[in-house]
Amino acid sequence: MSTPQLVVHRDKELMAEAAAARLITKVVDAQAARGSASVVLTGGRNGNGLLAALASSPARDAIDWSRLDLWWGDERFVPEGDPERNYTQACEALLDAVPLDPKRVHAMPASGGAFGNDADAAAAAYAAELARASGPEDHGPVPTFDVLMLGVGPDTHVASLFPELPAVRETERMVVGVHGAPKPPPTRISLTLPAIRAAREVWLLAAGEDKAHAAEIALSGAGEVQAPAAGAYGRARTLWLLDAAAASELPRSLYPPASA
Repeated sequence: MSTPQLVVHRDKELMAEAAAARLITKVVDAQAARGSASVVLTGGRNGNGLLAALASSPARDAIDWSRLDLWWGDERFVPEGDPERNYTQACEALLDAVPLDPKRVHAMPASGGAFGNDADAAAAAYAAELARASGPEDHGPVPTFDVLMLGVGPDTHVASLFPELPAVRETERMVVGVHGAPKPPPTRISLTLPAIRAAREVWLLAAGEDKAHAAEIALSGAGEVQAPAAGAYGRARTLWLLDAAAASELPRSLYPPASA
């Protein structure tokens, strides 16, 4: 378990641009060290804002996109091509504009496909795909992701792990179907906390006043069942990337004044 580190930016636009630059550096370094890199994407306004900033960055071509594996932390279980799908939004923000290897883009299953409307079967299939990508060096049934990104919801949810719901209590399975989510759509697929914690680095993104209370709760020692964001951490590093509004309820002692 790594102790959370905080970086606070002036506004959400600067946060997105700085996070995109940070991600480029991390991917390039991983590819130089091991030949390839793996990143877990997140949806929502902050995740998509980062991808859009990456798409417009002049440094994006430093990444060898053909040697990058992309995974998702969660997905809304809706039909293929639905504008609500995180995958659809990621394609629009970035993926359609860069030369990825399609075999290395691991989208979560959509409803109405091979698994029909069975989110649990779709989740099991994604877990199996993660297991196939895992090697002996990973010491578990998921790859050791270089960076796993998560948006933080106003209720402290991350991925589709909502406070008090069964998915946040899962300790064995790496991917689960989520039913009865408190925000639409109610049916989703999500990585669990054990899968999230397999990552070398976990980055939690929060921007806006509506995220301030969630950040304060998650960073004040709350339990992960009540505040799932508190249970999201990386093996080597846990990084909270916030704008000033999202950090407004945090004690200044938590982050260096220069980071603001």
